[in-house]
Amino acid sequence: MLPWHQYLMGVLFVLAGMNHFRKPKLYERIMPPYIPAHNAMVMLSGIAEMILGFMLMNKNTQSEAAWGIIIMLVVFLPIHIYMLQSEKAAMKLPKWVLILRLPLQFGLMYWAFLYT
Repeated sequence: MLPWHQYLMGVLFVLAGMNHFRKPKLYERIMPPYIPAHNAMVMLSGIAEMILGFMLMNKNTQSEAAWGIIIMLVVFLPIHIYMLQSEKAAMKLPKWVLILRLPLQFGLMYWAFLYT
């Protein structure tokens, strides 16, 4: 049996990935212009989040999933920085919320690291 917080993280990633399919335009809007094929990237990242979330909830694949989540969160950092720089991508969120999201990413990386 895995710890409850590991299941929590797995479920959060599965739900976040599902949201990419529910509201793809939201995710496309926050993507920097230098990333090609926004719609395809949103779908692929949603699939990756769901797969990694499910893998994290399996003792046999948790380490690979945790490393995958860490890598994915590092790859997503430029998107969070772009949201700080672009009014359109900021989604009318207060600047302090956008700034707070950056250390949150590192907190999520540490949380995932616990399962390596």
